[in-house]
Amino acid sequence: MDSDTQGAHRADSAGTADRTGTLDEALERLHTCGPEHEGWLSNHAPMAVEALVRHGQARSVHRWIDAYRDKLEDMPSPDTPVTEANWREALGDPRRLADWTDYFTHQVDEHPWQDVLALWWPRLLPGISAGATHPVIRTGHAVRALLTDDGQTAPRRTELAHALGYWAARHSTLSGVTMLPAETSAEAGYEAVPLIADQSGGIRARLARITALPQRPVPAARTAAEKAGSGGTDPDEARADLEEIVRAATRRYATHAHGSPVMLVHAATAPNAVLRILPALPRTLWAAGADAAWAASAAVTAVYGPAEGKPVPSGSPVPPQEAFARAAAHGDEHAIKFADTALDVIASADGGDPLATAAMLRATELIEPV
Repeated sequence: MDSDTQGAHRADSAGTADRTGTLDEALERLHTCGPEHEGWLSNHAPMAVEALVRHGQARSVHRWIDAYRDKLEDMPSPDTPVTEANWREALGDPRRLADWTDYFTHQVDEHPWQDVLALWWPRLLPGISAGATHPVIRTGHAVRALLTDDGQTAPRRTELAHALGYWAARHSTLSGVTMLPAETSAEAGYEAVPLIADQSGGIRARLARITALPQRPVPAARTAAEKAGSGGTDPDEARADLEEIVRAATRRYATHAHGSPVMLVHAATAPNAVLRILPALPRTLWAAGADAAWAASAAVTAVYGPAEGKPVPSGSPVPPQEAFARAAAHGDEHAIKFADTALDVIASADGGDPLATAAMLRATELIEPV
């Protein structure tokens, strides 16, 4: 990792190094499977098992995969190899899922994985909403696993290849979207997101109905400075903005999850995936990542968000790790991944974040357990 990417780590949720080898075993088991099932639904297993292992639930991983096995399908058959000459025409072609996975597997075998990521990040970023944001989320889990002290293993590099291959094959961009003025806080930004009138159908149909989204929220002090001509967002400011976006989206789930308990999880987990990836990227790419992360989160809010929030359910305080343990026992992949993101938010807050913990519990209340 070069000097531009040093010192980028934020306060992350307390995780444990995998001394058992469980994560690598699980990834090797899962890499015979494709990234989707039933045509286009995402295979969440690699993301969920990484979160389980990180938070001390390694002993439950293989049992969890066994319970998830009906959602695992074989990797699709290859079509035509992706090459340096034809990758542009292959981008966004789901028939090339296996071809893209093979391409990135060779790339991370032949080059440092950080270099592969840095090269492809600006190419893939415009398609961040593809696959209901699951490709970037899977990439975030893969990068976090690689950045741990025990992370430089072949199964984890291969997992990054699978994630990037999925992203490339499902790559699609939002078009015809008017960018509205930026609000001065993430909370205000979410309130300003125009909800689509027709919230029916799958996410691809819903995303196509978006006509306008606010730009990434910018604190008032910086807005004034930028108007005075002091320049654009520097990398650290972009990262700080993104941290606030993830915090606001996570806390908002506690009051707005009833709109779509499963899909609104991604309003928080997608931008948090980008936040996890930033330390592995050159700092020059951070601002674009923050912009794209906000756009993805705002888009999910626009197509699934309810018109009004509800009060946070009252109850006795629960320690964050106990709330995560409840999500693990609950078993649903979305509840697990959301609890993982909430732990990041709680870890970065002085004195914890009771609303983020309440959001974790809300997910296990509203999402059907396994």
